[in-house]
Amino acid sequence: MHWRTRPFPVLLLLLLFSAGPAPRVVSGNQPVVPSRTPKAEEPGLGTKFSGEEVSVGYVLVPVIVRSSSGGYANRLEKKDFRLLVDGAPASIESFEKRAEAPASILFLQDLSGSMGTGGKLEESRRAVRFFLDHSLPGDEFALATFAGGKFALSVPWTDQLSNLRTVVEGFRAYGTTALNDAVAWMPKVSTAGKNPKRFAILITDGVDNASTISPTDAREIVRRSELPVYVLGLEAGSPFVIGEDGKKVYRYADVLNLLAHETGGRYYPLSAPDDLGKALAAIVEDLRHEYVLGFATG
Repeated sequence: MHWRTRPFPVLLLLLLFSAGPAPRVVSGNQPVVPSRTPKAEEPGLGTKFSGEEVSVGYVLVPVIVRSSSGGYANRLEKKDFRLLVDGAPASIESFEKRAEAPASILFLQDLSGSMGTGGKLEESRRAVRFFLDHSLPGDEFALATFAGGKFALSVPWTDQLSNLRTVVEGFRAYGTTALNDAVAWMPKVSTAGKNPKRFAILITDGVDNASTISPTDAREIVRRSELPVYVLGLEAGSPFVIGEDGKKVYRYADVLNLLAHETGGRYYPLSAPDDLGKALAAIVEDLRHEYVLGFATG
């Protein structure tokens, strides 16, 4: 089994089968429904991150399972799963398996000045439209934007897609970029979503020239909230490119890739004309083929 995220608390998921090749777990994230007690002021724009305590009463565990042939295993039942938390069996109290189960999807859109070049905003519009066009009954969306050192919830959680489409068409690039600060605010917005399936889609070129907190601190805030973040990196580069001298070529890709990896999402570097379409299709496949297991920690 392969986990894309670090479990919280220490959790092992077993798949039980009587025969046939065992599917492979490719994602196991744990969005939690927490009672959060900040140790200091809530991190965000203009504040310093100092950590926070999280008291978890009920844990939701979204899991993506692929078969040995590479396809999605979409006919599993509750009895096929077993949860071990800190080595002890945990009772699975809720189980969601329908591919059509509704999701709460948060868009975090970079509107800073660097996004005004190379058609990045039009690609951003195309990405948001894609998810709206492929929405299912019960889905809800929120749109947050950041630019000029500010973070704004442009569209609060809604299932009225016309509102989102109107705002998307008005995207304009301006000002500096506080990417890390905006990322740190995502969990605060996401917790207002109503569906157990929660995801964030970050659309950015990776530039950051105005944040007050570090990428490490921002990732830790999101990781603790267990919000999977899928990142569309517009000309942000690949984290796996090696230069002629044999050394890794560092751009913004490393930061974006770490954010996606540590939260249970994926990073998609976009440079070729057909990269965006492939990335969007892959993300939707992930979002729609998840099981959600729930258990109480008390």
